[in-house]
Amino acid sequence: MDKGGDGKVEMIEILQGSGALIEGHFLLSSKKHSSHYIQCARLFERPELGDLVGEAIARRIERYRPSLVIGPAMGGVIPAYTVAGPLNARAAFTERVNDAMILRRGFQITKGERVAVVEDVVTTGRSAMEVMELVKQSGGVVCCVAAVVDRSEKSPEFGVPFHYLVRLEFPIYEAEDCPLCKQRVPLVKPGSRKS
Repeated sequence: MDKGGDGKVEMIEILQGSGALIEGHFLLSSKKHSSHYIQCARLFERPELGDLVGEAIARRIERYRPSLVIGPAMGGVIPAYTVAGPLNARAAFTERVNDAMILRRGFQITKGERVAVVEDVVTTGRSAMEVMELVKQSGGVVCCVAAVVDRSEKSPEFGVPFHYLVRLEFPIYEAEDCPLCKQRVPLVKPGSRKS
């Protein structure tokens, strides 16, 4: 993906070709509306694309030497796994229980362990920040944050290096100002977050 050519163009082609880049009328986790949604699960249903994306992210963050790559469920589960492999690191994920990120399934973070937080798509950065806080509370050290796509209106301030494969800017509307609502285009809530 990084070898020659425009990595952004190639990543957009991968998103479009896999069906991960969708057009319509979507309710984002921020409660705002958009005409575009990125469903990375469609990309990761093709292992050869998932491996390609995981290796590309791993190359960007290997300098931080994480021994653990962790992502929030649901969207960060597979990306964390595909990134951990090329780094020879462990992979884990957090889960949201009663609106709080927690570690389950026997996952542990050792004191002082270097941890990379990996997401599929960063919109507000909220999930990544919650995982970062959990890592810190568990005694780990967040060395970086990475994502397949940054679609935030303004890149979040994580306080550590933030890497992504592509930044995509699509119109995002407050519900009361949404032209798609005014056109009565059906609203779809595609994400996994309940809030």
